[in-house]
Amino acid sequence: MDLPVDRFAEAHILIWDKTSPISFHRSETKMNNNKEYTLYNEKVMDHFMNPRNMGDLPSADGVGEVGAAACGDIMKISLKIEDGRIKDARFKTFGCGSAIASSSMATELIKGRTVEEAMSFSNQEVVDALGGLPPVKIHCSVLAEEALKAALEDYVKKHPEAASAPAKGEPAKA
Repeated sequence: MDLPVDRFAEAHILIWDKTSPISFHRSETKMNNNKEYTLYNEKVMDHFMNPRNMGDLPSADGVGEVGAAACGDIMKISLKIEDGRIKDARFKTFGCGSAIASSSMATELIKGRTVEEAMSFSNQEVVDALGGLPPVKIHCSVLAEEALKAALEDYVKKHPEAASAPAKGEPAKA
């Protein structure tokens, strides 16, 4: 399934102030130089406006796709794994700015990890790396965790030997 990436050319972008999630601040926007109230911090906005690792991976080793019925977000993560380590990760997300930022950050965070290390990945890592998300948007980071774990499960299904084998350069488990 080919998923479009939801980007807003003239959207009212909201930036959250990490220090006080219930207060809103005015800021200049690059889109139209109007003053707007803001909800997301700069890091979230950067990953939304300049997403990293967007797209599909040709001949991916594992692909996971999840969706949230409550908000309609759909997230797909593709992984390239070599010698037990995640060499590359890409995403396609149909959803809000928080969903796109969460997907982008998750793919950045998991590169270089072993499959075993990636299995313990949590949505809190995404939230922390983004400098926080509004409480009503935490589900976006949960979707990123679920999509990653679905991609890892797909990989292990295709490569059952990977479930017990240590990554290259890692000591074998006793």
